[in-house]
Amino acid sequence: MFNIEEELKKLPGKPGVYIMRDINDTIIYVGKAVSLKNRVRSYFRKTNKTERIKKMVSLIDHFEYIVVDNEAEALILECNLIKKNRPRFNVLLKDDKTYPYIKIDIKSDFPNVYITRRVVNDGSKYFGPYANPGSAKEMVDFIKQKYKIRQCKNFKSNTRACLNYHIKRCSAPCIGNISKEDYRKQIDEIIDLLEGKTDKIIKSLDKQMKIESEKMNFEEAAYIRDKKLAIERVSAKQKVSNISENNIDVIGIAKSEMQVCVEIFFVRGSKMIGREHYFFSDLKEMEDKEILSGFIKQYYIDNPNLPNKIMLREELEDKELIEEWLSKEAGRKVQLKSPKKGEKLRFVEMAELNSKVTLENKEKDRNEIVLELKNVLNLDKLPRKIESYDISNISGEYTVAAMCVMQDGQIKKNLSRRFKIKTVYGQDDPKCMQEVITRRIKHSINSEGSGFGKLPDLILADGGITQIRAIKKAVSNYDIDIPIYGMVKNDKHQTRALIDEEKNEYKISENLFKAITLFQDEVHNTAITYHRKLRDSSMQKSELDNIKGIGKVKKQELLKKFGSVENLKKADLKEIMKVRGITEEIAKKVKQL
Repeated sequence: MFNIEEELKKLPGKPGVYIMRDINDTIIYVGKAVSLKNRVRSYFRKTNKTERIKKMVSLIDHFEYIVVDNEAEALILECNLIKKNRPRFNVLLKDDKTYPYIKIDIKSDFPNVYITRRVVNDGSKYFGPYANPGSAKEMVDFIKQKYKIRQCKNFKSNTRACLNYHIKRCSAPCIGNISKEDYRKQIDEIIDLLEGKTDKIIKSLDKQMKIESEKMNFEEAAYIRDKKLAIERVSAKQKVSNISENNIDVIGIAKSEMQVCVEIFFVRGSKMIGREHYFFSDLKEMEDKEILSGFIKQYYIDNPNLPNKIMLREELEDKELIEEWLSKEAGRKVQLKSPKKGEKLRFVEMAELNSKVTLENKEKDRNEIVLELKNVLNLDKLPRKIESYDISNISGEYTVAAMCVMQDGQIKKNLSRRFKIKTVYGQDDPKCMQEVITRRIKHSINSEGSGFGKLPDLILADGGITQIRAIKKAVSNYDIDIPIYGMVKNDKHQTRALIDEEKNEYKISENLFKAITLFQDEVHNTAITYHRKLRDSSMQKSELDNIKGIGKVKKQELLKKFGSVENLKKADLKEIMKVRGITEEIAKKVKQL
């Protein structure tokens, strides 16, 4: 039995990482500390805490810790544990998508330039990340139009050049038409372009153009002129006004009642190469500096393209520690800067303004959905968490249910849940619904730390009056008040309206109509998919496998017609023989099961 008070006394005053776990042994929070004894004890003192921390502490069943030599090691371990376990009370980057980079395999004799999302330590040069994949593609297309580099994926010597050579899009190194040295000059120029050193390129091109003109090679001079003009256009398009820094990331943050948005600008060589934003829920009580610290540690772990500087408004408490960690990772100095005036402050303000606009735009439609539901249905509070349920079966066999969640106007696939019906036999959807709602409510009442979370603010039944009443009957057994409405469909199986128990229909906007239709389709598809999975699994293994003469096809045909082996046993002999391929002898064996 884990005694928290006793374990707190054993904590060492050394640096390390502490891991909080709930009653199910799930990691709910990971943190680092200079002194484990002081830091972990602070959570259990009767001091002022935010609601978020209070909730976390209430769920702690036991904790563990790992002692390290110094705080820098603790920081790295904390980052890795958060990334691996994704504890619910840490700041989490929920968007795991990877961004494109432009890769140049400089170790090759004749390097290629292409887009990749996989960055490895192979000696190649990587440029990015490009938050907008279209921007990376546009740049690679530009390079391949203006530079005669190879475009084949696998380079090999050949006796005849490909079409790209004949249309002047490749210098044909495959047939020895260009030396390694001259080809490398092109690659060096491309690297300067991607690093933003366009002034250097322009000067070089001016010099080349003059030489070719003096030689009266006017066609080559014109080619160089066109390349120069194109590079100037690209440079002007990407240039960020009044920024002299070469390699920086700029981070802005904005908050609302529902979410936090962190926006990050990528500036390389005084050029904006892209931006990205991330959203976090339920962090409004956290200070900006705490959110930004958690974001930076997660975002830059394993990031191969670290900037020289990260600019942000807040001065982080663990700034020096993060700088030490990032500098070690980059093999050069990486700084966290919080500018107070001048062009750098204005650029941070621009990132903050953009994060605010991004957050407002994202929340506008979702807020409208939640507000409209509150007003149309005359609810007492905003229905921030909405749940919907659906039952799926075939003739009462393989009966399952699905629960889907809409949080703040957005369908959350990771919160959907599936149920096998345990107490209802045969086809009785209302009783199945009562069972599911009862089980779902018990999960939250018994343990809010379960995967179901808190109870919903609104339930939308995938069906009419019968389903509404079934849900109400289940809810009435508990001292809770949850509004319940139905989503009804028309003859074409499309969402028609919202209704209540008295068959009153509620008119809704086109925007809300689309959101509810998607929600209804989501819960229906979740239930159907689970039902099919169970049915197919049952078809793969059954007593029919032991009967000689019944193979995979005949088994599927029998189960398709009768639904289950139990129904087959009860069926008439002649009825079984109507299934294609089933003889009287096989039918008798089936009846003997």
